[in-house]
Amino acid sequence: MLVKIPLERVGVLVGPSGRVKGAIEKRSGVKMEVNSKAGDVELTLACGGSDPSMLFTARDIVLAIGRGFSPDKALRLLNDDVSLSIIDLRDYLGKSQADIIRVKGRIIGRRGKTRRIIEEFTGTSISIYGRTVSIIGELEPLEVAKEAVELLIRGSLHKSVYRFLRWRRSDLKKGEAEIWKPSASELARGEA
Repeated sequence: MLVKIPLERVGVLVGPSGRVKGAIEKRSGVKMEVNSKAGDVELTLACGGSDPSMLFTARDIVLAIGRGFSPDKALRLLNDDVSLSIIDLRDYLGKSQADIIRVKGRIIGRRGKTRRIIEEFTGTSISIYGRTVSIIGELEPLEVAKEAVELLIRGSLHKSVYRFLRWRRSDLKKGEAEIWKPSASELARGEA
């Protein structure tokens, strides 16, 4: 599987003395061949019959590092419940560089406030790099963060997006509480 990343991110992917690349290979069971002149990363399953789905996980880790995430944040993708979503701003704004810069500023906010609020309310990590906004997180919170970013792209007021996040955070917390809510039979047996 071939993945292309920006040349300026190849050094981050490889890491000092190849430590990041080695950690990804060891933890995923996937072999990586990095062409540092072209930004191409060839991923293959390592010998030993590792899980084929790890090829896609390793691809997402490489893409996340290529989209501006630190290796530590990208390695969160090794958890089964954590995913990566990449929003290409050109899909919403066309190729206008001025519009892309303006919208990136809206998503980041003054001194990083908006991005920080989205991350705190959803428990996700967000990277704004080039013409993309990338999000790493658990599936439901990731979808909430993605929706908040899309609202900002479409021009919603920041206060409306913050209100949306507060409303959705209470929904997420209710969902978490229901997961751990004891059943009637557990209560009757005194197990809760």
